[in-house]
Amino acid sequence: MKDTALYEQLLGLKAPWSVKKVDLSLADQRVVVEVVLKKGKVWADPTDATKRAHINGWSERQWRHLDTCQFETVIKARIPQLKFSDGTVEELTVPWAERYSRVTTLMAGFVIKLLEACPTTQAVCTLTRLSWSTVNAIMVSAVERGMLRRTEEEIAYLGIDEKSSEKGHTYASILTDIDRSRVLDLVPERKLEAAVGLLETLTPAQRLSVKAVAMDMWPAYMSATRQSMPQADIVHDKFHISKYLGEAVDAVRKQEHRKLSQAGTSPLAGSKWAWLKKYPDGRSAEAIAFRALNQLNLKTSRAWCIKENFSQFWSYSYKGAARRFFKAWSNNAMRSKLEPVKKVVKMLRRHEDGLLNFSKHRISNACAEGFNSAIQLIKANARGFRNFTNYRARILFHCGRLNLAMA
Repeated sequence: MKDTALYEQLLGLKAPWSVKKVDLSLADQRVVVEVVLKKGKVWADPTDATKRAHINGWSERQWRHLDTCQFETVIKARIPQLKFSDGTVEELTVPWAERYSRVTTLMAGFVIKLLEACPTTQAVCTLTRLSWSTVNAIMVSAVERGMLRRTEEEIAYLGIDEKSSEKGHTYASILTDIDRSRVLDLVPERKLEAAVGLLETLTPAQRLSVKAVAMDMWPAYMSATRQSMPQADIVHDKFHISKYLGEAVDAVRKQEHRKLSQAGTSPLAGSKWAWLKKYPDGRSAEAIAFRALNQLNLKTSRAWCIKENFSQFWSYSYKGAARRFFKAWSNNAMRSKLEPVKKVVKMLRRHEDGLLNFSKHRISNACAEGFNSAIQLIKANARGFRNFTNYRARILFHCGRLNLAMA
């Protein structure tokens, strides 16, 4: 079989396309496949079925293809620019690559599989000998294609959370589908306008199907939910509540440690993480040491007990029972005379409805918290992003559960 016929079969070429010649350069470790168009081909005019398109000019183009053994393979062709009766000019789409792409469809598909498996974009560049911009363009294009392929299925439960996107206080708002454990989309900032825009990336029918949205107590997220999907309940996320209570315990510990240190020695020295950890078995050396510390007559111990007692709230399945527990717990916490604890209790009372809605829907931002670890790894591997488009593309590529395959 001639080289030209071999590559025609490998590329799946059909008339009017054919391989004219194949050049092999041992010195450059490269194979160049020249593809030509049959002369005299007539092109239909999509703007007027009674007329033909005319060739307005030619463009010299080349595409990187999958390697032939160890040799870099390039496809080269002259592509006609077609002029239609309405005056528009459009370059002809070739069968082996997407319009204006620098690589063939098969190469792009291979790069997508490598991006799914490799920790960094630079690693894919090294393996394929493609530039960073080319690999990044393939990823962005794959994400755009995957987003267009999403169906308008009903979404019962959403999660909305913030994530630091750059150094400093720069945030992105991330929308997740809780039941399917996937990122739906993300936008820069966490202001009201950004949150509304994020929620409205869903279709009206999808927004209407939402039963509840899990979130922190950030006012912009609550206002955006009420504006975009007023039928949906707001459910305050248990992970953030635990964080606030943990911070209150730590604030009490700092105050007490400072006071005890001024009077002499403090048993709280170096105990910050001991109050925040869990001891499920209770028999480890750390658990025994913490139990001895906790049995001392300390304000921090009282704050810790208040925090631990609240965990029972998440076990209630009936709103009335949850409300009675919360009332009793909050009254007891307010009598503790521990200002950091009282501050958190006052905040929880202001958002009592969102807390009580947990007993009805029993959802949380657990999947969003899981994505935070994945996003942190993506950021660390990327060593920063030039713009938000690249940041969004990587998160959706790895966490969006999109159909990224080439058509």
